Amino acid sequence: MGYTTSAALRRLGAGSQVVVAELVPAVVKWNRGPLADLAGRPLQDKRVAVLEVDVAAILRTERRTFDAILLDVDNGPDGLSREGNDWLYSQTGLDAAHAALTNKGVLAIWSAGPDRAFAKRLARSGFEVNEVCVRARGAGGGKHTIWLAVS
Repeated sequence: MGYTTSAALRRLGAGSQVVVAELVPAVVKWNRGPLADLAGRPLQDKRVAVLEVDVAAILRTERRTFDAILLDVDNGPDGLSREGNDWLYSQTGLDAAHAALTNKGVLAIWSAGPDRAFAKRLARSGFEVNEVCVRARGAGGGKHTIWLAVS
């Protein structure tokens, strides 16, 4: 809903570029309209390019393009919201993400919980993996997992 984009923009310099891949056109429309103020209108930032496309299509074609890839697609490394998302978390998908990153690029993946098998798949793709447990909404929120995988 724009929060990840907004957070990235706060940490990036003026010469940076953020590419947002969004499969559902209505989500882009909502983020340009009624939801825009919630995240600080990040899609209006000149550093942002919005592509209404499946992120998998980008990962399948790009090579050594991105310094970071931030995936907040499902509730974890299962294609929960869309069966086609399973590819993102498969060995082939993780290999593609690794190939799309620059040297020492970071793949960050949010999940509702841990998954030991997924961390092992990340390592098999050539990533150095750090699994971080964080709380949503401060100390009182539920626990979530973020994998930080460096190429």
